[in-house]
Amino acid sequence: MKTHFYALGLLAVLFCWSASAADLDRSAVQQLLAAADNSHPAQLRRKDLTGLDLSGLDFRNADLWGSDLRNANLTNSDLSGLNLDLTVMSKINLAGANLSNTSIFGVHMGGANLSGANLTGSRFIANLDRADLSHANLSDANWGVDMKNQPMGLMRVSLNNVNLSGANLADADLNRALMRHANLVGSVLKNTVLFGADLSGADLTGADLSGADLSESKLDGVNFTGANLTGTRFGVVNNKAVLQGLNSAKNLDAAIFD
Repeated sequence: MKTHFYALGLLAVLFCWSASAADLDRSAVQQLLAAADNSHPAQLRRKDLTGLDLSGLDFRNADLWGSDLRNANLTNSDLSGLNLDLTVMSKINLAGANLSNTSIFGVHMGGANLSGANLTGSRFIANLDRADLSHANLSDANWGVDMKNQPMGLMRVSLNNVNLSGANLADADLNRALMRHANLVGSVLKNTVLFGADLSGADLTGADLSGADLSESKLDGVNFTGANLTGTRFGVVNNKAVLQGLNSAKNLDAAIFD
């Protein structure tokens, strides 16, 4: 009887493992990509690709919409211009990947590795809390709220506790983004739109904020030590004491408080 129950238990484990296994392996994905072109994309839509090593692959001619990429390794892969809306991307590794002009909407990417990734011109409305975006390129990215298209309430990018140290966010739109306790040390925020963003407790030590718009943002406890504030628009700040390191910032006299 014990042997019988042991066998049933083993079968159950094997069934659960096979049910959770990826639909394809790396070799099969490579074959699909090799046969694909712009008019006949590799059909990876809604495929289970969990845990696969897909590093260094070119997905520009692939349909990955709604696929399951949990724990997948896509370091240095090319996903530029793709629609990745509603994909499953928790704990994904996208370090050094090319995501320029890529759309990611309605996705949870908490803890994802996007260090050194190319995110220029991308459109993200996703949860990236605790993600690593250090030295990533977000120039011209549009991660801000579209106030004309809010059928389900305010949908915005969440970057709480994210690592954006050394990142390039020049000319990016992050209006109304959640960025509480974000690490922006040494980042480039030239002409970045941060209107209405929640930056409470963020570290902007040594950041270049020249021309950035911080009006109507929550700035309690933000550290501006050594930051370049040339032309930075703060709007009305009733109590400058909540802005840490402000007196040691660069070009404070050229900042705009109104």
